[in-house]
Amino acid sequence: MSREYDEMNVEKWVNLEDIADHLSVSQDTVRTWIKEGKLPYYRAGKRYKFKISEVDEWVRKGKIKE
Repeated sequence: MSREYDEMNVEKWVNLEDIADHLSVSQDTVRTWIKEGKLPYYRAGKRYKFKISEVDEWVRKGKIKE
């Protein structure tokens, strides 16, 4: 990647497996939260993509309720 891109501090997208690891929950739990409309996510074709900063904000606001 270019130096300019690195300097912009662009946040990388993570996949479902990565976000499950980040939250210390199963991938099935993440899928359930997605289906229930609880977890902030984006679609890239058939794949789910996440921004860790948005998920962390969701956690801070106390949105996790199983």
